[in-house]
Amino acid sequence: MIKGFGGIFWRTKNLEVVKKWYSEVLQIEIENWNGTVIKPQIGNETIFSFFTENDSYFPTEQQVMLNFQVNNLNETIKHLEDIGVPLAKKKEISEYGQFIWIEDPEGRLIELWEK
Repeated sequence: MIKGFGGIFWRTKNLEVVKKWYSEVLQIEIENWNGTVIKPQIGNETIFSFFTENDSYFPTEQQVMLNFQVNNLNETIKHLEDIGVPLAKKKEISEYGQFIWIEDPEGRLIELWEK
């Protein structure tokens, strides 16, 4: 079901310092939107992006949000329903694709994405 990481997102207290460190130390080219697209293979992208501490995209008490890219979001939703995992947020469709959110056993929000 899981094709790969769709993205890794976390908050940082010092955005410019962290961006500079990742750019210099790991040679990741961080773009103006505070992230980069890493393409390890055709059809599978991993988004690496920073969020400010008060950004509301995912819960502010959660430092990191995992995003898994899936092959078929409707099949994933059906699978989740079949095993009794509720959606934390209903399907969202945007210019970037389709997204749903679930929570892990400790309440961390996990994003599932079909591009």
